Amino acid sequence: MSISAQDVNKLRQMTGAGMMDCKKALTEAGGDFDAAIDILRKKGQKVSASRSDKQTSEGAIFIQTTNSDSEGVLLALSCETDFVAKTEDFIKLGQSILEAAITAKSGSIDDVLSLSIAGRPVADHITDLVGKIGEKVEVSAYEVVKGEKVIPYIHSNGKLGVMVAMKNVNGASVTEVGKDVAMQIAAMKPVAVDKDGVDAKTIEREIEIGKEQARAEGKPEAMLEKIALGKLNKFYKDSTLLNQDFVKDGSMTIAQMLDNHSIGLTVSTFVRFAIGA
Repeated sequence: MSISAQDVNKLRQMTGAGMMDCKKALTEAGGDFDAAIDILRKKGQKVSASRSDKQTSEGAIFIQTTNSDSEGVLLALSCETDFVAKTEDFIKLGQSILEAAITAKSGSIDDVLSLSIAGRPVADHITDLVGKIGEKVEVSAYEVVKGEKVIPYIHSNGKLGVMVAMKNVNGASVTEVGKDVAMQIAAMKPVAVDKDGVDAKTIEREIEIGKEQARAEGKPEAMLEKIALGKLNKFYKDSTLLNQDFVKDGSMTIAQMLDNHSIGLTVSTFVRFAIGA
C-alpha cells in the first residue's frame, strides 16, 4: 500500500523517529500506526541490545534544587558520543526524567527507571531514543542531597556535576561561597568532608601504603607506624575537603575560608559525579 508523506510525518511527530524509519515501519505495518510504533520500539530494543557492551563515556549532568534549595537532585544521562549528548532530544529526555524523579521523590536509579513519563515507562522512552540515534543510552547516576542550603554546580563541559550542602548558614548569603566550594570539589576530588568521613578501609590502605613507602626508603621497622601516621595526616590534608587548601587562595583551608565568610559556616555533605571518569 502507498504510505503518504502526511502519515510518515504524523508517526514522526508521535515517536520522534527519523522519517525513513517511520516510512519503513508504516509500510511493514500496513499503515497501522499502533503496529508501526511497536516496530519502531522493537528496533530500538534491538539496537539497545546490540550496543549493550558499548562504553557510555559521554553524556550530560542534570541538577535541580527544590524545597527552597534545601534539597538537590542530580541525574546523569550517558551515551556514546559527545554529538548525541548535545542533541535536543537527548537533553529533553534527561530533563524529563529528572523532573519525573523529583515529582515522585525517587531515591535511587531503580526508582527512576520504574517511573512513567506521559503514561509510558522511562525505559521505553530511553529505548525509543536508542532506536532513533543508534547509540547506547543509560541513566548512569542519580543522587539526592539534603541540607540547610544546597548549592549545585555543573562544569562547563556538562559532564561533571557537584552538589554541596552547607551547614550553619544562619541567614548568611552562601550562594557564591558555596559555588567556590563546589568548584573546589570538582577540581580537587576530595574523598570526604573531613577526616571523620573517611572510611576505615581507606585509612587502613593509606597506612599500609605509608609503611611500604617508609620500608622501601630503608626506615627502621620500629619507626614505620609513626611515619605512616604522618603520611596519613598528609592524606587528610590533601584529600578531605575542609582540610584542603582553597584553590583560589592557598593561604587558607576551605574550613578557614568558610569561617571567614560566616562564623561557623561549614559543609555537611557533598556529591561529585563525572561521566566517563
